[in-house]
Amino acid sequence: MGESRRGPVRSAVPSIVVSPVRRCSRTACGRPAVATLTYVYADSTAVLGPLATYAEPHCYDLCAEHSERLTAPRGWDVVRLAVDSGPARPSSDDLEALANAVREAARPQVRPERVRDRAPEPADPLEVVRRGHLRVLRSPDSN
Repeated sequence: MGESRRGPVRSAVPSIVVSPVRRCSRTACGRPAVATLTYVYADSTAVLGPLATYAEPHCYDLCAEHSERLTAPRGWDVVRLAVDSGPARPSSDDLEALANAVREAARPQVRPERVRDRAPEPADPLEVVRRGHLRVLRSPDSN
């Protein structure tokens, strides 16, 4: 950027540094988000719960202050789910599920042996031959 008589030259569009922390969706609020607000229009319900795993286009992330002061339109219900204030820590259930998934992936796949000497018996009496998902059928008139 250059220098002018009035001071440093500024861009018409302010530069915003992208942060990995999700921010509150409320205008002019830059605090970190701790909860996600979702509207269920069919039930006239606003659901405020823990911060969603990833940002959704039809959900609103709110900071602690805005989530506490949340009100819904007249005639609507507000459902408040428990919000974790601290960072999520892996539980023993998470570690056990991960270990089970690794064991399952490492288990050798058992494949049935191919029998080349004889063809399987057709289940349909009109079926003459089968190749993969394709079947050749005998005409019902040719019995």
